[in-house]
Formats: sequence, structure tokens, C-alpha cells
Amino acid sequence: MTTAPAPGRDEGSVHPDETAPPAAPDRDERAEEWADKLWAAVRAADEYTAADVITNALEAGLPAETALLDVIGAVQRRVGTEWAANRMSVADEHAATAINDRVIALLPRQRPAAPLGRVTVACVDKEWHALPARLLAETLRLRGWEVGYLGAQVPTAHLVSQIHRSGATAVCLSASLPTRLPPAHAAITAVQAIGTPVMVGGLAFGADGRHARSLGADAWAREARAAADRLAAGPLPRPRPPHQAVDDLPHLADQEYTMVSRTARSLVRETFQRLEQRFPAMRDYDDAQRERTAEDLAHIVDFLAAALYVDDADVFTGFLTWTADVLTARGVPARSLLPGLDLMEEQLHDFPRARGLIESGRTALAPHS
Repeated sequence: MTTAPAPGRDEGSVHPDETAPPAAPDRDERAEEWADKLWAAVRAADEYTAADVITNALEAGLPAETALLDVIGAVQRRVGTEWAANRMSVADEHAATAINDRVIALLPRQRPAAPLGRVTVACVDKEWHALPARLLAETLRLRGWEVGYLGAQVPTAHLVSQIHRSGATAVCLSASLPTRLPPAHAAITAVQAIGTPVMVGGLAFGADGRHARSLGADAWAREARAAADRLAAGPLPRPRPPHQAVDDLPHLADQEYTMVSRTARSLVRETFQRLEQRFPAMRDYDDAQRERTAEDLAHIVDFLAAALYVDDADVFTGFLTWTADVLTARGVPARSLLPGLDLMEEQLHDFPRARGLIESGRTALAPHS
């Protein structure tokens, strides 16, 4: 069968970004102990104890930036890992994230006497994973910047309007999922068109920043400390003159991305219907199983489109192998992904790049099947 869930599989969106290993800056040896304490509080959904942990850590002399990145940030990464391993439900994950977001407010917030400059920090349109951007915004505040933090899913037009009003001299954009790369590209080019440089970060841009470069960003940072260090080192490069997406990504001229993204719903619907026809056992699925199957097919198409956009098979194969691990942890065999890929390929016979990506996906899944 395809990606039909086993009983008890959690609902919710995918979170491959939060299962990635953290960067490895020099760490205060005390941070791990405080992170363990915060983890215990977060796991128990005990906001009061979580607040006490951060307050006590600061009173014990732990630097605020260390508390932010090596305690709160470290716990949030662990939340993602535990969810992927099926040791936390989606509800547990959401509760933990909300607690982490609230305890950030306990960090000191003094207005700098002589600000280093003004920076806008935002998530690109359709990006809901706001905590990485929040961590950067708070790091910059702690270091003496004036920060306009806009939060999750900021439409590009509203982002540009805010920059005009605020007079920000740089914009930091965050995206965690590669499916956000097309709107990220639109935001980068729009902000650059008004003469403001853009630094990007987040797992969407690749662990090595490859997609930051391919989308024409003016700078890339692996994590919050690196981003703050780069801004402190001097102004970002002056943006290029206004240009079109195809100028950065010439392969878009073949229209495969455009066609797949525009027909995504019908592609998912047709794939689902063909699965029902070829695998009669699907007719016995309950409503939850059918819904999960359709959601998984939609995620596959979304990541296929993202891989077409940046012409990078790793975007697609990385998602499939991550999904295979998540399914396995929930008792669903990874080979259940293969029939859906086969049926999608049948429908994409006129799209050579898409078919090549699907073949790469099959190859990547072989060790997991």
C-alpha cells in the first residue's frame, strides 16, 4: 500500500527541520544541565517550572544568549527529534513549542543606548515555523540591534511595506521547509528591488547554504550566532538590480515547476483514486487513514515541486528518506511510499526532470524498504 497510517499515527504537519542536529558553537558547560531541567518541565507541559528554570539559570549567571540558544533552542531541537521518533504526540509538541516561545519573554530586554542598526526579521510567506526566526531576533536584540520581528508567514507585499516604514537596513528571512523556497525567492527579489540586502537562514536553504546562493540572497548564516556575527562584521553587500526568478534559475524556463505546482491538487486526487483502484484494501481504510494517505501524497507533490524549482534532487530524496524514518517509527513500512511514486510518474510522463526526481526517490528509498 501507499503511505496509509497505522492505527495511532499522529496528525500534523511534517517537521524535518526540527530534527536536524544543531550547529556546534562553543558552549557554556552549564547549558546542558539547564537544558535537561527545561526539557523535564516542557515534557511535563509545566509552564511554571519552565519559567523557573530560565529565571534560575539567569540568576545563576548563565548568559542570556546562552540561555536562549543553548537551553531553549536545544530543547526545541529535542522536541523535533522526539516527535519524529514517535515519542511525542503533535499535541505534546505544540505545547512544548508554546512553552519555549513564552519563556523567551523572561530574557532581559533593555533598549540599547546606541543601537547597532535596525534589522527586520521575518519568516517567508507560508512558513509557520517561527521559533528559529524568534531566536535570531532575540539574539540580535541582546547584542544591541533594534529589531522588527514580524513572526510567521509574512506575505511579501506586507514585508516590503514594513521595510519602507521602518527604514531597516537589512532583512533576515527564515525558512525551515524546502517547500517554502519559491516564496522565499519571491521575497528575496522583492526586498532587493527596493535596495535592501537580504540574509537568509534555516534548513530550507540547505545545510551548506546552497539554495541561498542559487536564489541570489546577499548572505546566508547557518544559525543565529553566525547571523549576528555576520551583521556585526559590517554591512551586507549591496543588492543586485531588479531581476526575474528565471535569471537566477534558468531551468525554470522548461515550465515543469509551474505545471506541477499548478496541477498539484489534481495530481494528488488522481494518484489517490488510482491507488484505490489498484489496491482494493484501501477501500477498508477508515476516514483518518484516508485523510493521512491524502496528506502524505500532497506532501510528496509539494516537495517534488520544490525540487523542480531549485533543480536539486536532494530536496526530494531527503524528504522521502526522512518520511520513511517517520513512518517506520509509527509502524508503517517505508515501502508503502513506492506505489504512490509509481502512479505519479505515470501521470508525469511528459516531464523528464520530474520523472528523474522520482527515480532518484526510489533509489534513495531502497535501503529503507
